[in-house]
Amino acid sequence: MALAPDVATSSDSNPITEEGSQIDAPGLNYFVFGLFFIFGGITSLNDVIIPKLKELFTLTFFEASLVQFWFFIAYAVVGIPGARFVKRIGYMRGAVVGLLTMMAGCLLFIPASQSAIFGVFLFAYFILATGVVLVQIVANPLISLLGPVKTTHSRLTFAQAFNSLGTTIFPFFGSILILGSLASVTAAELSGTELDAYRTAESQAIVNGYLGLAAALVIVAGAVWFFRNRLKGENHEETSLAEGMSLLKRPRFGYGAACIFLYVGAEVAIGSFIVNYLMQSDVLALPEQEAGKLIALYWGGALVGRFIGSGLLRIVSPGLLLATVAIGAITLITISANSTGTLAGYSLLAVGLMNSIMFPTIFSLACEKLGPRAADGSGIINVAIAGGAIIPAIYGAMADVTGLAGALFVPALCYAIIAGFGVFARNPAT
Repeated sequence: MALAPDVATSSDSNPITEEGSQIDAPGLNYFVFGLFFIFGGITSLNDVIIPKLKELFTLTFFEASLVQFWFFIAYAVVGIPGARFVKRIGYMRGAVVGLLTMMAGCLLFIPASQSAIFGVFLFAYFILATGVVLVQIVANPLISLLGPVKTTHSRLTFAQAFNSLGTTIFPFFGSILILGSLASVTAAELSGTELDAYRTAESQAIVNGYLGLAAALVIVAGAVWFFRNRLKGENHEETSLAEGMSLLKRPRFGYGAACIFLYVGAEVAIGSFIVNYLMQSDVLALPEQEAGKLIALYWGGALVGRFIGSGLLRIVSPGLLLATVAIGAITLITISANSTGTLAGYSLLAVGLMNSIMFPTIFSLACEKLGPRAADGSGIINVAIAGGAIIPAIYGAMADVTGLAGALFVPALCYAIIAGFGVFARNPAT
């Protein structure tokens, strides 16, 4: 996931600099690509953790969805104040704060495991996500400033490929580390102190994984701090909260923000329960770890699609391409929900390919010509990412009643509305 401001077609106005010149920071592209990789990978690890915690705490699908709720609700809580904070201290320092907050969230998995309390895990996810939001607020606008305005759609989609690289790699190795338990019993068979001991022991794999991430985040934060003064020409327009929220009165931006909410919700809802979906006897009947490894195909499809999409967006109308892939997602979901076996499993995994260009294209279409108010737009759309908290919870609640296949109606409806936005925003903003 990522955000991109100004994609004006007739002006070179820059979202951050005063006079329209691009930010002067040679090599900064690589730094931004690295941020996309990090927060993408950490976010996708939730898909591996959810089936693990579902078993440890004997949760329903709705209760398991609370992992995503507490992670993505941070976007609603932190999005706008986070954008104002970054405007105050600058992009590079904002990135450092975000990376250190992510590190703190990783370290909170230690007391979560020791307490064997599900609520402490949820709190750790909220803190981790707070850092992710801050890092994303930094990465989102910067990538659009590091090249010509006319190639923003393409460049942002290319940057999203690094996000997808993280979401492809992290779940594969995370499933080996976290879902590779050799325990001969399950939480449902235990109670009392034995259950607490089992939860502590089985969650240690989660702790080990996040401790490694915490160490890596400290190193990255140190590197960013060393180059904190390298960004030249940075300037932000100061606006009140009411002025920032007034952007929602623009039909193009308001509709686009709603579609970010729906897209993230649909993508996360499918990813959150795809392990459980593939484990079903009438789908692929896979053991937990093997099903977890296939998450890499879901996110890997987005990786491949973003490289392809970065080229297509130079020659095809972004709005019409968005509508096309949204319709493709609906088609694949319909096939999966009404079939069994290999067809059901791999058609749902293929939705990842359709997801590939959606986030950057929705955002860049919605935010055309925001100019110096791009940071406000970035903050608002970070709030819209809270769809990753709400839609999976709705999906989980419906799955408890209708089953995982029947609940696929929820993301299909989201994609239908997104297809409408593609048609609506097919022409450049005026």
